[in-house]
Order: sequence, then C-alpha cells, then structure tokens
Amino acid sequence: MAISWILFTLMAAFMQAWRNAFQKQLSSTVDVCGVTLARFLFGFPLAALYIIGLYHFKPVDSVVYFTPKYWSYIFIAGISQIVATALMVQLFKQKNYAIGVGLAKSEAILAAIIGVIFLSDHLSMLAWLGVLIGGYAVFLLSKGNQITGLSSKTLLIGIGSGLSFAITSLLVREASLELSMLPTLHRAAWVLISVIGFQCIGMLLYLSLFSRQTLVAMWQRLGLTFRVSFCSFMASLGWFSAMSMMSVPVVKTLGQVEILFSMLISAYFFKEKLARAEHWGLGLVVIAAILVIWA
Repeated sequence: MAISWILFTLMAAFMQAWRNAFQKQLSSTVDVCGVTLARFLFGFPLAALYIIGLYHFKPVDSVVYFTPKYWSYIFIAGISQIVATALMVQLFKQKNYAIGVGLAKSEAILAAIIGVIFLSDHLSMLAWLGVLIGGYAVFLLSKGNQITGLSSKTLLIGIGSGLSFAITSLLVREASLELSMLPTLHRAAWVLISVIGFQCIGMLLYLSLFSRQTLVAMWQRLGLTFRVSFCSFMASLGWFSAMSMMSVPVVKTLGQVEILFSMLISAYFFKEKLARAEHWGLGLVVIAAILVIWA
C-alpha cells in the first residue's frame, strides 16, 4: 500500500492534466454546465464497468452496507465538487484570474487544517512542511508574487473554490472509511460510482429541464466529450483510491505534480512557451512531493 497510493496519485494528476486540456477545447463550443456534465457523463457507466470488473477479478465475501452517514458524505461531497467547479469558472471572469486560481489550489493546506481540527487527522512535521511548500509553489506558479490589484471578490472566490475542493476530498475519504467491511480498492470503487452517479444524474435532469441546447452542443462534440469523461473518470479513480489509503493533504500535495504535467502538455500539445521564472515553482513542487513521500 505504501507504493500504491503514490502510483494512484501520479495517475490521477496525469489524467487530470489531460482532462483540463480537453475541457479547454470543449469550452470553446459548449457552455459551463455542459463542460461540467462532460466530466461525469461517460464516467458513470465507466465506473459501473470498473466495479463489475473489480468484483470479478478480486471477489470478496463481505456484503457491503451503506450507512446514512455514508450517503450524507456522498451528497455533500458531490454538491461541494459542483460548487467548487462553478467557482473556478467564475475566476475566468476576474481581472486577476491567475492569482485566483493559485488561491483555489490551496486545497491541500485547507484540507490539512480542516482534517486536523474536525476529523482527528494527524500529520508529521515533515508532511506539514511539504504541504506548506507545495501550497507556496502553486501560488508562485500562478504569479501570486504579482499581488498588486487583487480584489476582495477574486480572493473570496479563489479561497471558496479551494475550500469546496478540500471538503469534497475529505468527505470522499470519510465515506470510504464508512465501508470498513471491504478492501481498500472496493471501498474506493463504491464511493466513486456513488459520487459520479449522483452528479451525472443530477446534472442530466437539470439540463434536460432547463438547457436542452447544451445537450445538443455536447452531442455535436461527442468525441471530445468522451475524452473529457474518460480522463476525468481515470483521474477520479486515482484520487479516490489514493485517498482511501492515505490522508487527503498528503495525497493532494503529491498531486500538485499535475502542474508539471499541465505545463508539459501546454508546451508540447498546445505549443505554448514556458516562462523561465516558472522553473522555480516547479522545483518547489518536486521538493514538496519528495517531502510528503518521505514523511
């Protein structure tokens, strides 16, 4: 398990970087609600296939039992992730967008604080150091050193997004821990299909009632929609599995290597040049990742 959570986290970060790249393409012709739904649309059936395959190749005798607390965690986590995504979209409209996104990436630090205060989590001093360095590195990469002109609105939206993502991650882990009768991978699989199913069905109903033209636009970009869904499913599979094995702040700090993958995709897929100053931030991300693994 010591190596498994690292591999799952790296997979999640890599696939999330690709999901963001495909979402960037899809957002040129599909509105915000459609791009958000694209994350879950094919993810739900993929999650069903995954859990069927998991039980086939790794059968278990234990009967799964879903407590009311489990479903409350699933509901709040699903809503929190949708809220976090909506707030991230709002950051696009702000003057200091890059800084706002840096604040939204404060998820690891906020998850550490909330987890220690409310969920009895424990982090070593080395892990805390890694979390803090990772948070600063992400803020630096978002040009957080250019803080002049940051509005209170951008600040609130950015922190609100990071807080919502942190709540989502923490409750995903708590939901997984509720299924203590199952092995780790099976716990993560049930949480995955529960969260994605809730989000997919909820957003499909909403768009069917209030924005059918969005569904038409998604149908016209079906191939790209599937790529977004597939990458999102693989990313969620990695995150949920890793967070079932290790504390959220540690997983999310290591997961900040997503920035490295995103920059490589920007350079080689979108042909965008990297600024030399960004190398410092990337170096700090690597140091933070080493610290949390070592811890």
